Amino acid sequence: MPDHGGDRRPKYQRIADELRTAMDAGAFAPGDRLPGENDLMAAHGVARMTARQALSVLRAEGLAEARKGVGVFVRSFRPLRRRGVTRLSRERWGNGRSVWSADLGDRTLVVDRVEVSAAAPAGPRVARALGLDSPEAPVCVRRRRFVLDGKPVLLAVSYLPAPFTEGTAITEPDTGPGGTYARLAEHGHRPVRFREEIRCRMPTPAETTGLALEPGTPVILICRTAVTETGVAVEFNEMTLDASTYVLEYDFEA
Repeated sequence: MPDHGGDRRPKYQRIADELRTAMDAGAFAPGDRLPGENDLMAAHGVARMTARQALSVLRAEGLAEARKGVGVFVRSFRPLRRRGVTRLSRERWGNGRSVWSADLGDRTLVVDRVEVSAAAPAGPRVARALGLDSPEAPVCVRRRRFVLDGKPVLLAVSYLPAPFTEGTAITEPDTGPGGTYARLAEHGHRPVRFREEIRCRMPTPAETTGLALEPGTPVILICRTAVTETGVAVEFNEMTLDASTYVLEYDFEA
């Protein structure tokens, strides 16, 4: 068993540190199988639960992933870069491109779930965000789940005042070239300013299931409000991102 000297931390944390150090040094490359519970028990003279906890630490940090019946492997991390400024430029959605295309490069982001409600009560929180007179004011609600490389990475819910979406493709699953913002612009409600609030937290049970998250993985919550030239809020969008997948990138002039 390795000599840890005066290190008083729990054994599972010390084992996790050793595995992490080995990964950083290149002893385990992305996609490599890590020592299993039996291997760690023999190498460190610990109980199975301790070995399991050590591997769980790496999974919770997003460094490793379990494959049922096979083992725990070093995660192949190819981050999805969310380019916060570029993606919302009018030049992009105004020319028929999706705002999501700014993030992808040569990869494909698939929407595997779409639910649209053309007129639902806004509720107090959404009514405040959109500046509506009443929580009962009708809004169009668009719920989507985005999948990258076979893994869910993003849940998004958009709320738009129903009068701005009536008779448009925004009430349909496929909003057409340029997406929601292009349709709003066509009907005289072009967004000219966006405001985003970002925070991190642990996921709800529904988010854990929807994003197929490893235990202990946090999510990034981005709330965006789109506003017209006259100061009218035309969309409130709540996005829940898998924090182990995304890198948020902001590139702008000084």
